[in-house]
Amino acid sequence: MFKMLMPKLRVDTVFDINLEELYAQGYRGIITDLDNTLVGAKAPDATPELIEWFARVKKAGFKLMIVSNNNLNRVSLFATPLDIQFVHSARKPSNAPFRRAMKMMELTPDKTIVVGDQMLTDVYGGNRLGLHTVLVLPISIGDEGFMTRFNRRVERIALTSLRKKGLWLEEENKK
Repeated sequence: MFKMLMPKLRVDTVFDINLEELYAQGYRGIITDLDNTLVGAKAPDATPELIEWFARVKKAGFKLMIVSNNNLNRVSLFATPLDIQFVHSARKPSNAPFRRAMKMMELTPDKTIVVGDQMLTDVYGGNRLGLHTVLVLPISIGDEGFMTRFNRRVERIALTSLRKKGLWLEEENKK
């Protein structure tokens, strides 16, 4: 079970993702979480650095979607000014929002990347469908809601087990 929580790649932030390398490997779409992946959970707008990253993503040839468990108001206010499509109230790790995003991008699992800060929602959900999963460090843990804080406790248990089995090495996130 815990192996399904293992991302294919671990990086500190979205800015550390090697877009050119992933494109060369055949990936064409990125599904990204919003809160604590792109901005802090309470940050209403994208930073200038993030806006520049979105431009790099599109210039590299990727389609981009935000899939968030947050509500329509939160996700729409963030994504609409940036002209980014989104799925809100996603109920990740359910398969449905990932499938919906891939359908909207007209892509298959083998061409799609999932980027997120949670193992229990983003990584597990993406791995269940065979997507290329990328785990980033959360931006602002202090702003997280009850369910996310609960998920973080479960993630700590999973990480302990993965470390004991030699499956989670700390230096791997520096790839």
